Order: sequence, then C-alpha cells, then structure tokens
Amino acid sequence: MVDGRAAAILHWYASHARDLPWRRPDAGPWAVLVSEIMLQQTPVSRVLPAYDAWLKRWPEPSALAAASPADAVRQWGRLGYPRRALRLHASARAITQRHGGVVPDTLDELLALPGVGAYTAAAVASFAFGQRHAVLDTNVRRVLARLVRGDLRPPPSPTAMEVRLAESLLPAEPGLAPQWSVAVMELGALICTADRPQCPDCPVVAECAWHQAGQPTADPHQARRRSQAYEGTDRQCRGRLLAVLRESDGPVPAALLDAAWADESQRARSLASLVADGLAEPLPGGSYALPR
Repeated sequence: MVDGRAAAILHWYASHARDLPWRRPDAGPWAVLVSEIMLQQTPVSRVLPAYDAWLKRWPEPSALAAASPADAVRQWGRLGYPRRALRLHASARAITQRHGGVVPDTLDELLALPGVGAYTAAAVASFAFGQRHAVLDTNVRRVLARLVRGDLRPPPSPTAMEVRLAESLLPAEPGLAPQWSVAVMELGALICTADRPQCPDCPVVAECAWHQAGQPTADPHQARRRSQAYEGTDRQCRGRLLAVLRESDGPVPAALLDAAWADESQRARSLASLVADGLAEPLPGGSYALPR
C-alpha cells in the first residue's frame, strides 16, 4: 500500500516530470549508465547535448570499448570532472569483456564496474532494470531531510541512517519503487531546491517536518559547506592544460603547455596531477599526450 506522501509525490510527478531522454521507455541500460555518470555534479542543461552526442557516437558499450581513452576524453569536452570519461571508458571495456557487451543487472556486478559506486549502481539497477533499491542522490537526500527529519540540508555525505530511511519509504508494489525514486529526485530538482524551495507548490508541504517547524534556516552542516572558488585554482589550471591536450591530434610540446598557464609551480603541480589521474601521458622529449 502506498502511503499518502508517496501517493501525492507520484501524482505530482505524473504531471510535472521533465521529458529527459534517459527517462524514456526506450532508454536502455547503457543510456541510463551514461546519463548517471554524466549527471554527477553536473546540471541537466549541460548534460543533455553531451549525452546525445556521446550515444550517437557510441550507442553500445562495445563501440566505446573499441575506442581509445583519448577519444573518450576528447568527446567529454568541457563537461567537467574528466576522470569520469576514463571511468566510463573503463566500464565499457569491462562490460564488453566480462558481460558480452550487455550492462549487468545485479547490484554486485554493477558495483564491480570501474568507477561505479553505490549511488550509480542503485540508480542503474532501479531505472534500467526496475529493481527496488534506495537511490540517494543530492536531491533525494535533501527532500527526505526536510520532509522526514526537519533539517534544512542533509549531512555532507550519505549516512547509514539515510539509507535505512530511504529504504523504509520505498513502495512495496513491484515496479513502483523506481518511479517513486525518480519522482522524489524530480521534486528536489524543481521544487524542494537547495536555496529557493517553492514550498507553496510542493505536493507534501502539509506533511513536511521542516515546513511544520517554521522552515528553520539554521544548518547543522553549514560549517562544512564552503563555496569553492575556481578562478586561479589548480582546477582551472588543470582545465587549461587538458584543453590544450584535447585539442591536439598528437603529442603536445611542453612549450605549448607552458603558454597555457603562467605560474610555473602551479602548472607543474597540475600537470603532475593530470598524469597521476591517467588523463595525460608524459612522452620522450618532454611532450605530453592524452591517454592511449
């Protein structure tokens, strides 16, 4: 039996869900896996064109597995956190070699894929295969923190208590749990947002513990949350250097990388981190290239 909160959220979702390609009935497991990895720390608006281009080029894991890691990094472009491209490429090779090119459908096999963690495995098992798992992304965690616990925000990292809470709220009806998970996710993305929640439009505002408590603004986790600057950081330097490598068809002389960032020590540190992450390879003669 679906409780009142679940019924209200599912009813809301039926008329407010965005038309996203990875949620359509014809989106297969590979498409779902690609979308979940791309959506990590990246907004939907940026993912949509990258997702479409990726699947047009590599519609199956075997197609990506036959390409080089450098091809994956180039195709990833400026989507951010480019190590995800290498993980997706490694997963495609593992799927091709271990599973005959078919994305596995068990949680343990999904977790064994390179770069696939607990959230991604649960999401693919739920959304691609209709299984009953708690899917705890940032939006879901925020909705449950407010709706059930009365907290403005969830802890910085998922806790065992959050997992147990999410599992306790999953509908028992076959096939309904994935729909519930994506509905809560959408509610967090569109209504119960981090900074400007639209409480009057929320289908469960009357049952929300945070709303009933007067919407307290005190955040017990605020001390751990600091906005990260980008300008002048190692992350920006890494992005500049990687862009030079990505835009080249072959080895890049060190002089070209020197021209991309003026601070020598920061450039050397950032280049070393790209090598350590497998995103760049040092070559004889002092040049660098994308991974082969």
